[in-house]
Amino acid sequence: MTKNESTIEAGSSMSFVYTKSLLLWSFVIALIPVFALIISLAVKSFYLLQYIHVLTGGTWTGFDLFMGLVMTRVMKNLDTAARVEVAKRLTPTTFFIMPSLASVAIASGIYLASEMDIFNIYSPWIIAAGIVVIILSGQGFGIFMPNGLRIFIELSKPKPDSEKISRLNMQNIRLAGSQAFFQVALILIMAHLAVY
Repeated sequence: MTKNESTIEAGSSMSFVYTKSLLLWSFVIALIPVFALIISLAVKSFYLLQYIHVLTGGTWTGFDLFMGLVMTRVMKNLDTAARVEVAKRLTPTTFFIMPSLASVAIASGIYLASEMDIFNIYSPWIIAAGIVVIILSGQGFGIFMPNGLRIFIELSKPKPDSEKISRLNMQNIRLAGSQAFFQVALILIMAHLAVY
């Protein structure tokens, strides 16, 4: 093994350890919204449930707006090596946090609609909200998470494919822009439901 190959292999194993620590951090942070939702339901606090819904939904939407509007522009101007470095940090950091925020925002929204007696499955507004939630969930669990797993698998290899990591990460960042559009539409629907 040449000196250069051993340096690449050592760098790859170090980045895998770093990725694992970020993944663990993401998992621990992702538990906070879930526990908050459980507590609000256990104590039957409408105020706390509403607070959790607004906080998780707003954070989820804000993150996707940032990724779609800002990160796509930043990443376009980086070379492949720099994109891989961003992916090494971004993917494990958001891997558990984003699904947790999305799931808690959706679940708390359903509970709130039920509590407010506006959860009528025949209402065109509830149907529209359901369609948007299905699209967002499909993108999150059908594209984002599998891409994240593919990035992890690639990062764990002795010689990761930088082009593949960069492409998958860019796909997720661009998709976040589409998610932001659907989330803004969902907020408009929720605003209508809150007024009527």
